[in-house]
Amino acid sequence: MTLTMRNLEDLSLAQMEDFLSGSRGLQLSVPAAEGYRFIERVLHRQQYRRRSKREKGVVRRFLIQATGFSRAQLTRLIRRWRQTRKIERRPPRRPRFPTRYTAEDIALLAELDAAHEQLSGPATRRLLERAYAVFGDARYRRLAGISVSHLYNLRGSAAYRQRRVRVIHTQARQVSIGERRKPDPRGQPGYLRVDTVHQGHHDGKAGLFHINAVDTVTQWQVVGCVETISERHLLPVLEAMLNQFCFCIRGFHCDNGSEFVNHTVARLLEKLRVEFTKSRACRSTDNALVEGKNGAVIRKQIGYGAIPAQHAEAFQKFYAAYFNPYLNFHRPCGFATCQQDERGRRRRTYRTADYCTPYEKLRSLKNWERCLKPGLSAELLETQARRISDFEAAQRMQKAKHDLLAKCRTQRR
Repeated sequence: MTLTMRNLEDLSLAQMEDFLSGSRGLQLSVPAAEGYRFIERVLHRQQYRRRSKREKGVVRRFLIQATGFSRAQLTRLIRRWRQTRKIERRPPRRPRFPTRYTAEDIALLAELDAAHEQLSGPATRRLLERAYAVFGDARYRRLAGISVSHLYNLRGSAAYRQRRVRVIHTQARQVSIGERRKPDPRGQPGYLRVDTVHQGHHDGKAGLFHINAVDTVTQWQVVGCVETISERHLLPVLEAMLNQFCFCIRGFHCDNGSEFVNHTVARLLEKLRVEFTKSRACRSTDNALVEGKNGAVIRKQIGYGAIPAQHAEAFQKFYAAYFNPYLNFHRPCGFATCQQDERGRRRRTYRTADYCTPYEKLRSLKNWERCLKPGLSAELLETQARRISDFEAAQRMQKAKHDLLAKCRTQRR
């Protein structure tokens, strides 16, 4: 609410006391310039210097209430009025430190940096010192004693940037989440390689995402599907995928994408006591196993066509009911035999006897039953593996897949 009060400087002392008694609950404020002029008029009209001490107190309280100034500030203004009969706003008095290095010095520094392609601070300071002490150039007299820290201050000044522009490339951002190394399973199952596969764009909108997780030793594979790779959609599906593995999870390895390298996924893995690692720079083989499965399994079965994101839940149900059991119990995978030649190079060969299903590879491991999750037994897995044949499992999976893709195409049209 805005109040406009006129001719307040013409009030008598009695009227000022009435104003003070009636405006105790009000908080008034005026701009500084208008308040200064108002105080001048009131002090002049009321003949402030000739008033008694009590009357001066009434005038002071009236000015404090009418302007909103503090008592200390009003005291300073009245003192200034008594000395000069004027109250003017003084210019700001900010502390200014003496300038030691001139514009010519900054120009010399920019010229030297351009000649030497901007060396480090200590090296540049040594050049400035040598220019004055060794070669006797008097222009570098002040710069010869500059500190390294203040040298960087001059480089960041406007005068320096007007003379020399330096392009700084984007610096690598260090993320402390996860350990950057290749996982070492040591022949034990439970060390996963995880990656995402994007299923194209549809009508300018991003399609669904496949989440692919493969065990390093047994190639036990679990595939999930999400609408987006945000935390709201990714975490529930990721937990469901980890629960589909029949053995305990010991390691989780991914590339450096933000869908997995974030604090939310890190808290989930820490809760499960799972080792979190990520790929190293320029080491394309760190996550090569799951990337190979992206093309040989997901792209081969689902294709490259765009699928809208709203079908993610249907694909997730298809993966859990048909696709993942087919991959782990009925689809053989190749396991290479690694040999080292006389020159020390490692060669991988694939023999017919090295092809088996992930379940068969799991059974071939020593003490594999100890790796199973609580509540699972070898008899339950064996019953699931022999419930239907490989051909029947493939037919069931293909029929469910074709029905799902046909439904997606119909809804898209």
